[in-house]
Amino acid sequence: MKEDLKKIKDLKKKWQEKIVDPRLKRYKLAQSPTTFYTPSDLEDFDFTEKVGFPGQYPFTAGNDPVPGWQAMAESQAIASNRFEWGGASSGGAGKYAGFGTPEDYRDYLLRMHKLGRKGGPNFAMDLPTQCGYDSDDDRAMGEVGRVGVAVDTLKDFEVIYEAYTGDIDIDKIASNFTANGAASIIIAMYAALAEKRGIPLEKLRGTPQNDILKEYVGRGTYIFPARPSLRLFRDLLVFSANRLPKMNITSIGGYHMREAGVSREQDLAFSMAIGTEYLKTGVEAGVDIDLFAPKFTFNAFGGSMEFYKEIAFQRAARRMWANILKNRFGAKNPRSMMIRQIMTAHIGCSSTTLQRPLNNLTRAVVGGMAGGMSGGIPFGAMPPWDEPLGLGHSLEAQQLGHDATRILMYEAKLGEVLDPWAGSFFMETLTNEIEKSALEELKKIDEMGGALAAIEKGYMQHAASQGAYKRQKMIENHEQFVVGVNCFAGPTEIDVRTERSVEAVYDLNLTATAEKRKKEGLAKLKAERDNILVEDSLNKLGAAAKNEQENLMPFLIDCVKTYATLQEMCDAMRKEFGTAEPTTI
Repeated sequence: MKEDLKKIKDLKKKWQEKIVDPRLKRYKLAQSPTTFYTPSDLEDFDFTEKVGFPGQYPFTAGNDPVPGWQAMAESQAIASNRFEWGGASSGGAGKYAGFGTPEDYRDYLLRMHKLGRKGGPNFAMDLPTQCGYDSDDDRAMGEVGRVGVAVDTLKDFEVIYEAYTGDIDIDKIASNFTANGAASIIIAMYAALAEKRGIPLEKLRGTPQNDILKEYVGRGTYIFPARPSLRLFRDLLVFSANRLPKMNITSIGGYHMREAGVSREQDLAFSMAIGTEYLKTGVEAGVDIDLFAPKFTFNAFGGSMEFYKEIAFQRAARRMWANILKNRFGAKNPRSMMIRQIMTAHIGCSSTTLQRPLNNLTRAVVGGMAGGMSGGIPFGAMPPWDEPLGLGHSLEAQQLGHDATRILMYEAKLGEVLDPWAGSFFMETLTNEIEKSALEELKKIDEMGGALAAIEKGYMQHAASQGAYKRQKMIENHEQFVVGVNCFAGPTEIDVRTERSVEAVYDLNLTATAEKRKKEGLAKLKAERDNILVEDSLNKLGAAAKNEQENLMPFLIDCVKTYATLQEMCDAMRKEFGTAEPTTI
């Protein structure tokens, strides 16, 4: 074999000199814009060690030998059953949504139910909620109900979940919560709601995002400094392991860091480092790795238009995570070693453009093709083409996205072959290269003391800001081309538009009045609740926060039941934990 590889290397060198170099000279190019791979690029490759089979360690080729979506594809098509993101047929959470007041979001959910979309709520929460402030705080002015629904108290959950009773009560559906700094409080509200309805906590299903460490790198919706925030993560992890066996613990979001500016390899390394920090936190709290690791999910990894690299990224990510769980943490359960995520390769929202926005549908289809070739559903609906328009994903855009996914599944037949790139000289080399670079970056973070230490030192934040600057400069300098933005944007190009054919997803009039209505409702609640009970529960929470060994979840649930507000609970903990400050870059 080594003799064959040497022969191939020699032949490739001659090909380069006799065929490629003259062509480059003809085009006046210093280097070729294309690459060609041979077996010589993949020396010492062990297929069983590096790839294996779908559903088996190291999961490079995918988690599932027979994906559920593929198994049900024919019957779904015959029945013309509309697939929703974790839709009602599976008792899962529906599409990510939320705006205005709890009443507005409830009415939106009821409207979706009439359209047959009865999946559980998948909460988008407004910025004040995510950052630990109530709707009546001055710092919330102008943001209440804007980018999600405003949630201040248990009363808000009671209103929202009026849309879920009977055969879609909360023990029969899953709920997803995009909350990180406030994740413990949000889950406390869900637990309190279940108790009020007489539903055992053991029956609750769903996923809090609860990926607080990436917030310091990407989204910025943190409340407390990183170290006490990790304590809250620990408390929710332990509580979930003991009391919420069907609830996931976290949905790790490397994608958010990529959007913030980190490179592909940094995205992978940072995600692995943060995931490792969470795993270490659970183990140090005394929870068996195989009890809680299967309850970790990943919101999304990656996200760009670079088709081949995004596929390789997903393969490398699965292999890295499996190795970390097996070799660093000694996990025995194969499910502990899997990266569980709703989709694999995708383009990311930052790949969409405000200019000529219908082109975003084409972009999403490219992402769907990459998803279908990297171990996931060929999800051509993410993101909808109108993502940059701020319309809340119109029903028209959702329809086109669903149809794109269906065409990839049923007409292009993506998914018939699992990991079609397995053994490819090119793809295996690219996967190895991305993994190698990510491992080198991960080693740097380990030497700093892990993800928590790297964040406290500002290392990851600095990488994101530098990357975002470089990315923008590349577009401005025409080193990276974006169709309709910095190329093919002349007067002869046509900006194709579409007309709205159904009612808007969100009512802009409701959004405009949400802050006034929410403040009025909150004032009424504060006047009617038993404020002595509220103060007592908050005092107990504050006292418990002083004891590092105390699990705060029972205290948060007690506060929630008195209708203490989210900010009141955060303020009680801020007195002990302090308030997070942006890192100086």
